[in-house]
Amino acid sequence: MNKDKKDSISEPLIPDCCNLGVFSRILISVNVLGLLALWSRGDEWRLVLQNFLESAMVLESICLLSLMLLCGTRRLAMRFPMSGWFQRSLCCMLPTAVASLVILYLRRQDWFEAGFPRLNPFFVVASAGILGLVCQQYFELRTRAFSPALGEARLQALQARIRPHFLFNSLNTALSLIRTEPRRAEMVLEDLADLFRVLMRDTRNVTSLQDEIRLCEQYLAIEKIRLGERLQVVWNKEKISASELNEIEIPSLLLQPLLENAVHYGVEPSVHAATITVELKRQLDKVEIRICNPYHEQASMVSGNQMALENIRQRLSLLYDIEAHIQYGVVGTSFEVKLQFPAKR
Repeated sequence: MNKDKKDSISEPLIPDCCNLGVFSRILISVNVLGLLALWSRGDEWRLVLQNFLESAMVLESICLLSLMLLCGTRRLAMRFPMSGWFQRSLCCMLPTAVASLVILYLRRQDWFEAGFPRLNPFFVVASAGILGLVCQQYFELRTRAFSPALGEARLQALQARIRPHFLFNSLNTALSLIRTEPRRAEMVLEDLADLFRVLMRDTRNVTSLQDEIRLCEQYLAIEKIRLGERLQVVWNKEKISASELNEIEIPSLLLQPLLENAVHYGVEPSVHAATITVELKRQLDKVEIRICNPYHEQASMVSGNQMALENIRQRLSLLYDIEAHIQYGVVGTSFEVKLQFPAKR
């Protein structure tokens, strides 16, 4: 089994301003603060709204440029080690520098001087620096607060994945092959060892999409020996290239629990051949994965199915915020799970 590309992830202290959720929260918060500041002057609401729309150009320019700059700086921090205090200082200094340059440029324009005769440039610059530091502290504390939740989600995901029946069935399969097909029994045990080795890793680790597919194929190979011709798997990779499969990184063990669910609730209850379809495709900066298996009403109503899917939803939410989605439900005679997440984290 190939090793993960990254065994550990050192999270920078600079907020992930490339993330749509973080980007939206900061932008909305700054605009609400700006509106409240104008409202506190006691003017009529029409005048407040007019002043807000006029000042929005300055506010949005500083905010958007700062977020773009912090987005790039965070990526640098992920490649080159930076001390915590230096990263916190950058979150204050970069918005300050952006505000200074924007105000310096706009004050040279005659229309700006006429439109904002009482603007205090030092107040704007200082506010940008303070807000940058406040946002950094908020997201740092938020990350720390969610760390126990991520650990609990990992534990729940492990409990959902490592089903005792799978381990016992796999060992029994290997035992039944030892005398008649020793080489095949050895391969089953090797695949099982690789699978459990990955299961015990931190689920915050990332791996390439190709390695995750390889792990799933090892898991399905074990189940194929036990279930025989009842288990049929179709991989559809036509809409994603081989190079993209190697370049795209995803959280470790994102697909395997979903395929285990498909086997457990879609194939095992069936007395005939049952096909699991896995479709992978790249859409701009998003990866979409669709897993489809036969639907059996009584088997799919078991609470364990819902728990495993909710665990995956929780992991995606904690790792990608609002940029990732999981949808599942019955489509005709099949149960379908659809994942969508950023191609680059």
